[in-house]
Amino acid sequence: MGRITTRRPILKLTLGEGASRRADTLAVEEPLEIRVAGSPLAVTMRTPGHDVELAAGFLVSEGIIAQASDFHSAIHCGGPGTGGQENTYNVLDISLAHGVALPEPEAARRFYTTSSCGVCGKASIDAVRTVSQHPIAEGDMRIEPEQIAAFPDRLRAEQAAFDKTGGLHAAALFDADTGEMLVLREDVGRHNAVDKVVGWALLNDRLPLRRQILQVSGRASFELVQKAAMAGIPLLSAVSAPSSLAAELADESGVTLVGFVRGRSMNIYTHAHRVRVDGLGIGASEPAAEGASHAR
Repeated sequence: MGRITTRRPILKLTLGEGASRRADTLAVEEPLEIRVAGSPLAVTMRTPGHDVELAAGFLVSEGIIAQASDFHSAIHCGGPGTGGQENTYNVLDISLAHGVALPEPEAARRFYTTSSCGVCGKASIDAVRTVSQHPIAEGDMRIEPEQIAAFPDRLRAEQAAFDKTGGLHAAALFDADTGEMLVLREDVGRHNAVDKVVGWALLNDRLPLRRQILQVSGRASFELVQKAAMAGIPLLSAVSAPSSLAAELADESGVTLVGFVRGRSMNIYTHAHRVRVDGLGIGASEPAAEGASHAR
């Protein structure tokens, strides 16, 4: 798996059976510094591979670029302390197309604050709505619930690095009309995996993703909904739970948010009109007690 995985000696302990020394495969985690026109913009801890997609998707999420023509080129360069002579492949410099405004150097994350920083709320939601150049289209996209139920297994079946490490998140884009998996990416960071698939879409001139579905392997955080909204993705499906702010952002930005997609069940938190539930016999709603656990 190249730089994606590495081997490390460990002591394997099994209670009641003893201990043994063996080698274990770990997911590689290394920093990537993203620069724009030579100026540092952000550092993210990521699994090496598809770095250009990651950077391009990050720039879409931050509202710096919105289409393939905004992106000119990218080059790995030597990191700090290398004198520019040693290429660490952990520094990526992005060149934008002529006329595309550069991000302000003193404010690398000026557009909105994400949940990973621990400070987000109504202002963040308003910023996503204001900055996004790909508002979620109402359109006529509707999908069968059976398709959504099948996405997690299809995602898991293609996670080659996860099979070796058990330590990587994944994100994939599915075509709503054909059900085809268009792209899948893995990373130690769930937000990086999403940036990689969005970056793939930008570099292949597919934005906005108005008839695609984003499937993620874990929970649905505010940041993942934010990234879906910025790319124009109308439906985000997650294997695990969404956060309250993720649901609020999805509701206000027009994203259909589906969580706890496990087996033949799922929870639809927002904009359920995109999922075909006709004839499924929707029962009366039950009032939820404060602090009650959600249906799984």
